[in-house]
Amino acid sequence: MNAPDLAHEHLELSRRYFLTLAGTGAMTAAVPELRAEIVHAELKKLVSEIQYLTPSEKFRNVERHRPLPYKLPPEKRLEIGLERETWKLEIIPDPDSNSRVGKPLTKADGTALDFPSLMKIAETKAVRFFKVMTCNNLHDPLGMGLWEGVPLRDAIWLSEPDRNIRRVFYRGYHNDNPKQIFQSSLPIGRVLEDPPGEQPVILCYKLNGKPLTGQRGGPVRMIVPDAYGFKSVKWIQQIYLTNLQGANDTYAEKNNDVDSKMKSFARFITKPKVQRAGRSIPLTGVAQAGMSGLSKVQYWLRNTEDHVPPDDRYYSRAPWQDAELLPPPKAWDMFPDEKLPAIPFQVNEQGEFIDWPPANTIAHWAALIPAPKPGKYELRCRAVDANGVPQPMPRPFQKSGGNLIQMIPVRVFA
Repeated sequence: MNAPDLAHEHLELSRRYFLTLAGTGAMTAAVPELRAEIVHAELKKLVSEIQYLTPSEKFRNVERHRPLPYKLPPEKRLEIGLERETWKLEIIPDPDSNSRVGKPLTKADGTALDFPSLMKIAETKAVRFFKVMTCNNLHDPLGMGLWEGVPLRDAIWLSEPDRNIRRVFYRGYHNDNPKQIFQSSLPIGRVLEDPPGEQPVILCYKLNGKPLTGQRGGPVRMIVPDAYGFKSVKWIQQIYLTNLQGANDTYAEKNNDVDSKMKSFARFITKPKVQRAGRSIPLTGVAQAGMSGLSKVQYWLRNTEDHVPPDDRYYSRAPWQDAELLPPPKAWDMFPDEKLPAIPFQVNEQGEFIDWPPANTIAHWAALIPAPKPGKYELRCRAVDANGVPQPMPRPFQKSGGNLIQMIPVRVFA
């Protein structure tokens, strides 16, 4: 999901913000000649409808298989278990370790977990939670969704795990080509037990209330709520319980930190690269709340002639200004009666968010920059987490997730 896609989801939240400014006089105080409808018209060039959640087809794709499994002919997808009617999940001990499992679930003996069995578990165990999907090597979120599934632990317990189990290895369908294997892993403790307020790792079969499509990893994929996207393996088909202590993640082989939790960061949606003098600059953006939460978003418009101390690598002493964190939607048009279905932890019985924004999700933000003088500028934004630590700290390293401070060059003409 690139910046225009994010903008596509952002109309009403931004519109309400700018109209509120107009109603209170804040906008006219900043720029007397600027009317709310002018700002609204500018925003409408970038956005077209109100949506906080990303429709399945609008998610940005990170794809590596050839051919792509979900593009195979229907009869082939049925044959290899990429349709609900034929999907099977094996849960077995890792043959390369001494793990003990009392009742392995295998295709060979007909005990592998099938989709009807998964739905039987879902009758009493199904959970839903909000999560943004982000790649640790890309800068923009891929998409924001309400994911539904069965806790992975409930499936694992069916295999009667016994002893010598330290990690869970798992992989998805890979065209029966060893060179295309994409796999990931988790400590068994994270699978069996959730930190306070955290969501469980799930075998996911729905996105935004609809069956998971093949493009999104269906019929069933892994969703790890507090991790980057490479942990949420698509087209899940094999789970290995192992006594090996190290991760087997494909991303580990690609020089990434595979145990990193998601970071907090901010990005622009509108990118005002050329402006006329005498006009305020309306800004909108998106911010991800990582493991340390999100307290605010800030922006900084710097004239390129202004000095920046060479020892201030992350601009910690710059005159940052607070933007406005926008509230969650009041209506959810993807769901019946525009109301959210029941979800754990993140929303109360009245359908209100317990914390806003919840960890591992997004919030939109907006600001109005007073009219700058003609010149060349650099526009930056950053997130500040719930501990008061600004982006890109406390983890500025690319290996553990990209969250560099975004900069947009802006030129203001007379």
